[in-house]
Amino acid sequence: MPTAPQTTDELYEALKENDRRPYGRTRTVTAEELVDAAEQFDQPAPLVHALLELQEAYTYGSEPRKSPVVFARLLTLFDEQPDVFDERLRHTLFWRFKWVSHALRQLPEMPLTSLRQWLTEMRDRYEKAGFGLQPYYGQAYQLAAHVGEDTTPAYELWAGRTRTRLSDCEACEICERARYHLTAGDDERALRAWEPVLNGKESCQEEPARSLSYALLPLLRTGRTDRARELHLTGYRACRRNPAMSGEIGRHLEFCALTGNEARGLELLAENRSLFDEVDSPLDLLDFLTGVEVLLQRVELLGHGALPAAGYAGRTWTVAGLRAEVRRRADDHAARFDARNGTTAHSDRRRARLDRAPLLDALELTLRTRSLDDVTPAAPVAAPPARPADPAPDSLVELILQARGLEEQGHPDARARWERLRTLVAARDYTHPDDPAVGPLVRLRADLLDDEAGRAGNNDEFADAVALHEEAAALYDDAGEPGQAALARAGALLATAENSGEGADGPEAKAAALTAAHASLVRLHEETPGLAPYQEARLLRLRATALALRLQTSGSEDHVAPVVAEVDALHAFATRHDVVGQISGALLLRASTYAISGDLPAAVTETDALIDRLKAHGPAWHLPRALGLRGRLQLGLRDAQAAYTDLSEGLRRAADWPADAVDTSRLHGDLAEACMRLGRPDEALRHLTRSAELDLRRGNRTDAYCAYANAAQLSLDLGRVEDCIALLDSLLAEPDITAGEADDRLVAQLRLTRARALHAGEDLKAATAEFVALAAESAGWDDDQGSHAMIAAETAVLLGESGDFGRAREAADQALAAHADAPRYEQLSNCLRELARLQAQQQGPDGLAGALALLADAGRIADEARAAAYETQGRSLDTALAYEHGRVNAYAGAYEDALAALDKALALLGEPGPEDDSAGEWAECVRLAGAVEGIYLERPAPALTRLDAAVSHLTALGHTEETEPLISLAARLRDED
Repeated sequence: MPTAPQTTDELYEALKENDRRPYGRTRTVTAEELVDAAEQFDQPAPLVHALLELQEAYTYGSEPRKSPVVFARLLTLFDEQPDVFDERLRHTLFWRFKWVSHALRQLPEMPLTSLRQWLTEMRDRYEKAGFGLQPYYGQAYQLAAHVGEDTTPAYELWAGRTRTRLSDCEACEICERARYHLTAGDDERALRAWEPVLNGKESCQEEPARSLSYALLPLLRTGRTDRARELHLTGYRACRRNPAMSGEIGRHLEFCALTGNEARGLELLAENRSLFDEVDSPLDLLDFLTGVEVLLQRVELLGHGALPAAGYAGRTWTVAGLRAEVRRRADDHAARFDARNGTTAHSDRRRARLDRAPLLDALELTLRTRSLDDVTPAAPVAAPPARPADPAPDSLVELILQARGLEEQGHPDARARWERLRTLVAARDYTHPDDPAVGPLVRLRADLLDDEAGRAGNNDEFADAVALHEEAAALYDDAGEPGQAALARAGALLATAENSGEGADGPEAKAAALTAAHASLVRLHEETPGLAPYQEARLLRLRATALALRLQTSGSEDHVAPVVAEVDALHAFATRHDVVGQISGALLLRASTYAISGDLPAAVTETDALIDRLKAHGPAWHLPRALGLRGRLQLGLRDAQAAYTDLSEGLRRAADWPADAVDTSRLHGDLAEACMRLGRPDEALRHLTRSAELDLRRGNRTDAYCAYANAAQLSLDLGRVEDCIALLDSLLAEPDITAGEADDRLVAQLRLTRARALHAGEDLKAATAEFVALAAESAGWDDDQGSHAMIAAETAVLLGESGDFGRAREAADQALAAHADAPRYEQLSNCLRELARLQAQQQGPDGLAGALALLADAGRIADEARAAAYETQGRSLDTALAYEHGRVNAYAGAYEDALAALDKALALLGEPGPEDDSAGEWAECVRLAGAVEGIYLERPAPALTRLDAAVSHLTALGHTEETEPLISLAARLRDED
C-alpha cells in the first residue's frame, strides 16, 4: 500500500480496492496494513470493516491460525459495542462462527476439547440471538466426520433440519451430503445429490470447484468417463495455484495418476509448486500431499523414479526423492491429527487413497496427449518405427556393406544401420575389419559423417550440414573415394545455398545463391570422372533440386524451363541405368515443378503416373510422399474428398516405414485441412494435434507451436473452451517459452487465444488481466501496430464489460493511435460500438456522453474507410453506426434521438429482398424502433403501423421466422393499448 488512508472515506475505498484482488499474500498484507490504518480513527465501524476484510484474507489465503484471532477481536467489539453492528454486519459476524470452526479443525495442535467448547459457544450465541441451530448442527456433523466418529446421528440432526439464513449455501451443503453418501460407498446416490452443483445450478466462492474434485473418481467408477474428463478440465482451472484449494488440486493430481495421465499430473504439479510452501493449513496440506504422493507413487511404479519433479523450494527433486519427502511429511501430519482426535481416521483415509489401483489404463484428458517418455529431459526423440526394420546382420562386415547398399538405394532402413555402426565405432574396443570389401576405417567415418549431415539438412540445420558434409568429403578423399567425396561436396554446396537469404532481400539473395550452387554442381559433376551410375544419378538429382528450390523461392516463370530440363536429364539417365529410386525422384520433381508453376492439372497427371509406377515397380517407401503430394494438389483443385482419400492412404503407407522416413507431420496437417473442408472439425482437430506432437518430438518446436495454436483456435471455434485453455496452459509452461527463448509473437498469439478462451469461458477477470498485459506488450510492436490496435480494442471491450470505463477509454485511445499507423477499420469500429453500448447499458444517462464520444470515434473511422474505398466483410460501417446510435440513446433514455438513429439505419439498410441475408438484421432494427416508439415514447399507433407493414413485407418474401418477434411486440402493444 503506497500511502496509508488519511480519512475513513479513503479507508473504505482502499478496502473496496483490496476486495478486488485475488486471495494471496498481496491481499493479506494489504488487509493487515488497513487494520493498522483503521485503528488510527476514533471510530469502531472502520475497524470492524477492516477486521472482517482481514479475516476473509486469512480464511481464503489458507492461514487458519490467524483467522480465529481476528474473529476474537470482532466478537469483543460486538460484545462491547453491539450498536456498531448493523443488520448486515451482525449477519456477517454470526455467519463467520462457522469459519472459525473450520479453521480450528485444520490445526492439529488445537485440542479436541477446545473444538467442542467452540461449538458450545456457537450454540449458546445462536440461541441467545434467536437464530436457528441448523448451522450449529452442520458444524457438529463436520467435526464428527473429521474425527472419524459414527456420523449417522450427527448427519441426521443436521440434514433433517430446516435451513436458516445462516446455513451454509445450498452448494456447500449439497457437497457435504454427497460426501456423506460417498463415504458410505454409494457413488450413485452421491452423484445424484451433487447434480445441481455439477450442472452449475448452485455455486458459491468454493463451489463447484470443491465438488468437482470429489466427484471425479465416483464418475469414473460409474462409467461416466467423458463427464469426468470435462469436470477435470473445468474444476482444475477453477482451483489452480490457489492455496485455499490445495486439497482440491491434490485430488486432481490423484485423478491424473489413476487414469494413465501421469505426465499431465507432473505438469500440473509443476504449475502448483508454490503450494508446498504457501499452504499454512495442516489439514489442507495433508490433503494436497496425499494427492501428490498418489501421483509420484504411480510414476515411480512405472519405472520413472529418476524423472525430475517440482517440489519444495531450495533443491532439485526427482520423483523418487520427492515422494520420500512427501511421504514423511504427510505421515507426520496424519499422525498429529489422529493423536489429537484419538482415532486413526486420517491415516486410514490416506492409506486408502494410496492403495487405490488405477481406474483406467488411459483416458485422453487434453488435446495434448503426453506420456512419461515425453517429459524425460533429453533431446527430442523420434517415435519408434511402426514397422521393424529388416534384422541387421551379426557380422560387422555384412553390416557395413548392407548399410552402404541400402544408402545407394535411398532405403529408409539405412539410417538404423548407420546408427548401430555409429555406436559400435564409438566404443573403446572397436576393431575395424581388415577386409578389402569394407575399406579403411576412414571411409566408414566419412559415411557416418555424411549420414549425420543428411539428417542435419532434413532438420533445416544447414550450417551444421555444411560443416559435416565438408568434413566427410575430406575423409572420402583420404580413403580414395572421389565419387563419394563429390557427393558430399555437392551436399555442402546445396546446404550453403539453403542457408542464405536472411535479411530484407532474403528471397532474391537465396535465389542467387541457388543459381550459383547449380553452376558449381554442374562443374563438380563434369570434373569428377569415374562416377558409378547411382552417384551420377544422385548428382543429377541435386542439380535439379537446386533449380527446383530456386523456382520455389522466386516463383519466376523464367525458372520453370531449366528445372524441367534438368529433371528430363535425370529421368533419362536413371531410366537408362535402371536407378529405380531416382526415376521416381525425377517424376516427383517434375510434378512438383508443375505444381509450383501453377499448372495443377498437369501436376496431378504426373503424380497419377508416378503413383501407378510406384505401386508396380517401387520403391514402396516413396509412395507416402507421392500420395501426400497428390493430396495437396487435390486440395488446390478444391476436391477435398479426393485429397482426404490420398492423404489417408499416405498415412497408412507411412506406417510401413520408420517414423523419420516420411514427413507424417505434414500429412496430418494436410489431412486436417481436408477434414475442415469436408465439415469434419473434430477429426481435423485430432490431425492438428497429432501433427504438432510429431513436430515437437522431432525438435521442430516452432512448427509444433504453430500447429498447436491452430488446434487451440479450432477447439475454441468448436466451443471446446476448457480443451483450448488446458492445451494453451500446457504449451505456455514449456521451458523455452517460460525462458523467453521462443518467438515472442507466436507466444503472444498463444496468449491471445487463451485470453479469448477465458472470456468465452466467462472468466472475465482472468481474461481482462491477460488482455491488459498483451495490450501493454504489443504497444512496443513498431512493425505491427495493426495487431496492437486489435488487441487494445478487444482489451477496451473487456474492461467495459467489467465496468471499468476509465481504463477502457484509455485502451480505446491506444487502439485509435495504432490504427492511425496501420488501419483496422472494421475491427476497431466494431469494438468502439460495442464499448459504447456497454457504457450506455451499464451507466444509463450518466454514461451517454462517454458512449457518444466513442461512437463519434467510430464515425470518423467509417469516414476514413469510405475515403479509402474499404469494403467491409459484414454490414456497412455507416449502417452499423446508425443502429448503435439507436441502441445507445435508447439505453440512456434519449428516445427521440434513438428513434431518429434507427430510422436512419433502416434507410441505409433498405427493405430486404427474397434472397437477402439482411432480413434478420432489418427485422431487428424494425423491432427496436417499434419498441422505442410504442413503449418508451408511448406512441403505439405509428409503432403498430411500422410493425404490421414489416410483418407483411417479410411474410410476402417468405421470411416468416424473422416476423415472430415483430408479431409478439405488436401483440403486446395492442394488449397495453
